Formats: sequence, C-alpha cells, structure tokens
Amino acid sequence: MEVLFITHKYPPSIGGMEKQSYELINGVARWSKVHTLIYDNRSSRVLFLLTIRRRVRALLKKNPDISLIHLNDGLMAFFFSLGFGKLTDLPVLVTLHGLDIVFPSRLFQRIVVSKFKKLDGVIAVSQATARECIARGFQRDRVYVVRNGVDTDMALINKQPLFPRTLEKMLGIPIHDKKILVSVGRSVRRKGFSWFINKVLPLLDESIVYLIVGPTNPNIRRTGFILNHLLPKRLADLIILLFGLGIDELEVQKALEKPELHKRAFYLGKQPFEDMVQILKHADMFVMPNIQVAGDAEGFGLVALEASVNGTPVIASAIEGITCAVMDGKNGFLVPAENESVWIDRIHALLSDRPHLQDFGRAAKEYTIKNYAWTKMVDGYLKVFRKYCHQFAFNETTGGPGAGPLVTERMEHNA
Repeated sequence: MEVLFITHKYPPSIGGMEKQSYELINGVARWSKVHTLIYDNRSSRVLFLLTIRRRVRALLKKNPDISLIHLNDGLMAFFFSLGFGKLTDLPVLVTLHGLDIVFPSRLFQRIVVSKFKKLDGVIAVSQATARECIARGFQRDRVYVVRNGVDTDMALINKQPLFPRTLEKMLGIPIHDKKILVSVGRSVRRKGFSWFINKVLPLLDESIVYLIVGPTNPNIRRTGFILNHLLPKRLADLIILLFGLGIDELEVQKALEKPELHKRAFYLGKQPFEDMVQILKHADMFVMPNIQVAGDAEGFGLVALEASVNGTPVIASAIEGITCAVMDGKNGFLVPAENESVWIDRIHALLSDRPHLQDFGRAAKEYTIKNYAWTKMVDGYLKVFRKYCHQFAFNETTGGPGAGPLVTERMEHNA
C-alpha cells in the first residue's frame, strides 16, 4: 500500500491540525510507503490550492504504485474536486474536523459539502462530526470515526518546583493560597471564555483564580469595530467563523475590567511551550467551558487531552466533539454547557478535596496515555486505508465493481 497525503496544515506552522497531520503522515510511514504534497508555508497558499490537481496528476504519473489518496481537511477536498472530470480512479478519503462540515452558509453547504459526498470516504475526528455528516446525507457506510491523538511525551516533562515563583511574577499576586483554573486556546466564541468569566467566576470562592493561555490580537478592538458596526451581522459572523477570529477576546477584556474580578482573572496571551506545560502541571483544574454557537462546533477537544497527560483534572462542557476526548469519570468530568449553577457546584465540590482530585488527575493521565496515543490514531487510519486499498485491488483484479464497500461497521464502532 502506498499513500499520497495532501495537506496545507503541517509544521513548522503551529496548531492542532498541523500536529495531527504530522503524526498521521509519519505514523503511516512506519508501515507503508508515503508520498506527500504539503504546503511549504512560504509560497502563496492560494497558488498551492489552485494547482493541487495538476500536482497530483504529476505525482501519480511519476509514482504509479500509489494506491490511495488522503486529504487532510475539507479545504483540500474542495480544491481537489474542482475542475472537470474525475481526477483519478484511486480511492480518495478526506478527514473532516468540524467547521469544515457545519459552516453556516447555504452556498457552502450546497457547493462545497456536496463535493465531499463524491469522495470515497470521510474520516471524522469525533462522533459529533460524523453525525453532522450523516445529517447532511452522507452514506453511513462511508463515514468513519478515528479520534485524534495527543502528544503523550508531555507526560515525561518534569513539574518544576520553582515555577510558581515565575507564575507569581506573571500574575502579580501570591498564589500559595490560591486554587488555579486554566483554559488554553484561541478566544473564539465557542470556547466560552467570556461566558465563564462573566457567569461562573464571580460566584466561585474568592481563593479561585482563572488563567487563559492563548494568542491575542493587538488589533482586536479595530477588528471588532469593523465587524460589529460596519458589516451586516450575517456577513460578519461568517467572516469570524471562516477565519477563526478570536472575537471573544473583546468580551474577555471587558470582563477583566470589572472591579470584582481584579486579580482573579488573567489573560496571559500566548506562552512558550515550556511555560504552558508548567502552567498546566501547576493548575488545580483545566476548564473547557464551551458554549453552543450556531454554525460552529468543537471538532474534538485536543487541549483537554493535553491537560490530562500533564496530570491536570479536566472539567468540560458535554457538547460536540469534546465528548469524544473527555470520558466522564475516566479522564475528566463532563457538565452541561451554559448551566452556571451546575458548573459552580461541581467546581466547588471537586476543589473541596484536593488530594482526591490530584489522585484522579494521575489516573486520568494514565487513561489518556493508554487510549489517546498518536499510535492509536494511526492504527485507526491504517485500518480504514487497508480496507479501501483491498477493495480497490479486488476491483482491479476482477474488473468488476465487487460486492460494495468492505467496511460495514457503523460509525459508532470506529471510535
């Protein structure tokens, strides 16, 4: 089996999809011959997208033994499918991550999503994403769920005993008597950072402080003004979703100015990897307070797994792809989204017995390492790849269509 991977998300660019793409390609390369078509992060991305079909033709001509093509997300699938005629008879699969299937534009759904259906199969990163595909008319026996993995090597990084001093300098307050909650990610609306600060934090014990680690936009106020005042709301919402704009940062900053939250909530911005890991290791709990946003969805919940492998107990909203990453009572706790009273009671209850919570964190780390290693994800992809390659080889040998798709498991069985 030889696989051609096509992706525009790959290191040195940083992000969850970049990491997933890197681990998938290099993991499969240990078992099969791999060919790649990867955006180099230097030249024009638009040119790369527009020339995908020509580049693929050249690669297939040069490497006639390629037996399967994998597209890393919906954007790749769309540009791969542009043009006249079918590009190849090889099986073509795409991984969908969430927004690339739920984006709330009728034109997108009618034109872009319809092209996904013409591919041979879809690999969803969570049950939630798979259900969105099925709801849009995808054939159930062509939808598979392979959960993302997490960098389990973070568990090997030692907890630095002197780091609290660094953190105190960062925050400007002593923390020896504090209980620390932390969230990590871009301030997009679905992350629920401003909701948590406004609705939950003020009613938590005053010894509890909340830290947000994630990129900030120095032009966010200007961007927010343009989007909120100069553009129609529908258009502004589509732009925010399409480009993943951290517009919730405006609401977070506004909340941070409230006197009652002084020295209780901190927006730390993007931190070096080493510091981010230490913040996770020294936090009492990782918080993922996602809210439901029309036309957007959390495809998986990688940051929750990153917290878990660092031994930090996770409390998260029980919605969308998060429920494929956080297993309630095993590597975290799931609570209803946007129900502040339940969040408040659960946080107080968990923090009331910190030794027990720490024991849970250690057990959760082991569970996550066992069930979410990158090798586990690679095994899932290889299983799907081999079934398609076997079917393709059978059809080529017999000259007939065969007996239909070899994969008969329901999507729930592939998780």
